[in-house]
Amino acid sequence: MHPNDVDRKRIERALAARKRYRYVSPDVRPSESGYWIQSPCCSRNVDRDGGVIDIARLEYQENRRAWRLYRKDHAECEWLLVGEFRSLGTLLDVLNHDPDRIFWQ
Repeated sequence: MHPNDVDRKRIERALAARKRYRYVSPDVRPSESGYWIQSPCCSRNVDRDGGVIDIARLEYQENRRAWRLYRKDHAECEWLLVGEFRSLGTLLDVLNHDPDRIFWQ
C-alpha cells in the first residue's frame, strides 16, 4: 500500500541525484495515495522570498499498477499530469533529470 516508509526513503535517496537545485533539501511527505515533494525555492522564480514550494506529486494507481507524476503549475495553482510510469525508478529518473525545468524551477 502507498504511502509507505520504504518507498518514501527510496524517493528521498533518489532525489539526492537530481540535476537541479542540489543544494536545497526537498521534503518528501506522504499523501493519500502516494507522495508530495516540496522544497525551498532557491531560484526565486516561483517565490521571491525563497519559501517552500510544491515540486511534484507522485500517486500510485493500484488498479493500473502504475505511478502517476504531477507537476505544479504555480501560476494557476493546479497540479498537471506529466505522465504515467510502470515503475517508481523510471518516474524518479524523469523527476531528477528535468531538462525543461518543469519541476525544479
